[in-house]
Amino acid sequence: MDIGLVIGLAILLIIAVMVILMTAIKIVQPWEQGLLIVLGRFRRVLNPGYNVVPPLISKVAILDLRTQVMDIPRQEVITKDNSPTNVDAIIYIKVIDPKKAFFEIDNYRRATVYLAQTTLRSLIGEMELDEILYNREKMNLSLRDILDQATDAWGVKVEAVEIREVDPVERVKAAMEEQTSAERLRRAAILKADGDKKSAVLVAEGDKRARILQAEGVRQSKILEAEGQRMATILEGQGEAQRLRILAMGSLPLDEKSLTVLSLDTIKRMGDGQATKIIFPFELSRIMEGASEYLGISRKVPERPVTAHEELEKIIGKADDVLGTIPKQSELKEELKTIEEEMKEEAEKAEMIARDLRKGKLGEK
Repeated sequence: MDIGLVIGLAILLIIAVMVILMTAIKIVQPWEQGLLIVLGRFRRVLNPGYNVVPPLISKVAILDLRTQVMDIPRQEVITKDNSPTNVDAIIYIKVIDPKKAFFEIDNYRRATVYLAQTTLRSLIGEMELDEILYNREKMNLSLRDILDQATDAWGVKVEAVEIREVDPVERVKAAMEEQTSAERLRRAAILKADGDKKSAVLVAEGDKRARILQAEGVRQSKILEAEGQRMATILEGQGEAQRLRILAMGSLPLDEKSLTVLSLDTIKRMGDGQATKIIFPFELSRIMEGASEYLGISRKVPERPVTAHEELEKIIGKADDVLGTIPKQSELKEELKTIEEEMKEEAEKAEMIARDLRKGKLGEK
């Protein structure tokens, strides 16, 4: 036999053995799981790592167990209130049973996408446009539950569904913009009317408070003025009474001659003035007669005894009863202090009211 032929056959044999060995060893990655099919029959599940399988007659199907992201194509959907809207979404799925995912469905990825499209169209068709725009979270949960229940028979779990975009058609957008503009104008009109109302109320309240404060000030001013006038009248009367009492007490020991000298002295002072006409409030002849008697050149007049203090009190009463009780200086100071404290309290009340009004206006702004 030819040596070259032998060598060629040996090489072919070695290659055949290597091919057989390569088909007998299957390597599964950590995120995958394999299904072993021998001669058209399912034998077992291949775990991650290397696995020895029957060579040449085995088929291994590898499935990815990681979470997979699939895009639901953009589609136009009619809502419950007949508003055309373009919607697309994203689905997160994961194979939890490789055997079902391979044997129960032809292509679980494509089937899941198609099912999500029809379910999304059906779900949006039962909702109005405003509800879709404001309740995306509710739609995501509902869609996930429906898809998860349907794909459970395929060994696939739907982990999440996120509606990525809800885009109404142009004519619907224009109508929504007009509605939004009208709503904003309505709110602006309401806010303006409410602000005018509050402003008018505050102005009226301020005017009322101002009038009250003004009236209170006028009242307090009149009360204080009357009180001051009363005290001035009392003090003036008491001073005059004290002066009269001093004169009365000092004139008690005077006799007729002393009174005559005082009268003549008064006439002298009146004559020193610049007036051309002088009116005497008593009879001048009586004064002259008293003066001549004092000088000893007139007829004898019986002397009039000086009125004693006790006799004067018997006639007109006691001085304290006639003049009244004269307030002491300490009592007058105490009364003035009381009036000042009342004025201070009224000023503090007015300041508090003015401060409340200013705070109310600033808060409103």
